[in-house]
Amino acid sequence: MIILGLDPGLAIIGYGILYATGNSFRVLSYGIIETYKEQRLTERLQLIYEGMTQLIEKYSPDEMAIEELFFNKNAKTAITVGQARGVEILAAVHHQIPVYEYTPLQAKQAVVGYGRAEKIQIQESVKLLLNLKEIPKPDDAADALAIALCHGFSLRFKDQFLMK
Repeated sequence: MIILGLDPGLAIIGYGILYATGNSFRVLSYGIIETYKEQRLTERLQLIYEGMTQLIEKYSPDEMAIEELFFNKNAKTAITVGQARGVEILAAVHHQIPVYEYTPLQAKQAVVGYGRAEKIQIQESVKLLLNLKEIPKPDDAADALAIALCHGFSLRFKDQFLMK
């Protein structure tokens, strides 16, 4: 199974693509899709959709795991990131890819074993679990790989995380 993990965003969207067999994982790719604040929102959303489509067409993921959004301060930021997240989900749905959601706490619990883990702990765990030579950069890509791993570990329970 090929899993596309996504750390959603508007300026930086982290992605991680894993090939999963049982409890074994192999990294196919990771990185970011990037947009810039100088661009109009509609242009940024189009670039995100096109970037997602390129990833999907290149790697043909069977399922997508995406981090749930959590904002407690800036409502305007939450709305624009929510729009970008909708485009990211739409790209998967348009290609008939089931989408599963995980909270940051679930991802941390899955890869570190502790739901309040620090970012460096997550990055180190991702590196170890995927047998990488170095911590994936940027942070958004490491987070996306953590979400993909979380989904991989949750496959036997996955129906409870499917977006309805």
